[in-house]
Amino acid sequence: MSDALLEIKELNVYYGAIHAVKGISISVKEGEITTLIGANGAGKTSTLNSIAGLIRNKKGSIVYNGKDITHFKADAIVKSGISLSPEGRRIFPNLTVDENLKMGAYFRKDKDGIKKDREWVLELFPRLKERLKQMGGTLSGGEQQMLAIARALMANPSILMMDEPSLGLAPLLVKEVFEVIETVKKEGKTVLLVEQNAAAALSIADYGYVLETGTIVLEGKGKELLANDEVRRAYLGVTV
Repeated sequence: MSDALLEIKELNVYYGAIHAVKGISISVKEGEITTLIGANGAGKTSTLNSIAGLIRNKKGSIVYNGKDITHFKADAIVKSGISLSPEGRRIFPNLTVDENLKMGAYFRKDKDGIKKDREWVLELFPRLKERLKQMGGTLSGGEQQMLAIARALMANPSILMMDEPSLGLAPLLVKEVFEVIETVKKEGKTVLLVEQNAAAALSIADYGYVLETGTIVLEGKGKELLANDEVRRAYLGVTV
């Protein structure tokens, strides 16, 4: 019996004739940060989108909390407890910050829980609290990233999936985002993180997978991969 909260087995993803993800198997343990690192085109985003139900053309199995969710639709996956903060933020530019947060809680009926989570995400991101009535499209890139994460958290997920949360952000904001990821873990959430900033991702990850052209070439504890010569040379820009 696996102790994983999320178990991906032999996942294959296709875009027409393109075989983007080639039979990968990943375990995500409850209460941990698991990261997928690798270059552009390695299959990281395709893996997250498959789990989120955004890609239909796939083979293999995705088991969450003991239930096979491989063929669940995207809304059913959110309702079951898996939420995605997507690459490129994908906030609603013509809605206010507050309305974006409400959209994150769209499937929830627990008014008290929604209110509590709204207070929590605004504590996590004080800048959003100052901009509640501002249109999402007028926020800075960093603020939009904060909103994307906050909106995903408003679904009250057991697993928060994050796709390139530090992409295009200034170093100070990158530090802030990674501090938030650690805080989210401390609050009992499980995190599946896709990130090109391999050093930052591995420094906070409990476990990591290295993807290359749709396959897993290395896996191990975050700190071990951070010290691995092959990873340091290929992804951290260190001459070994």
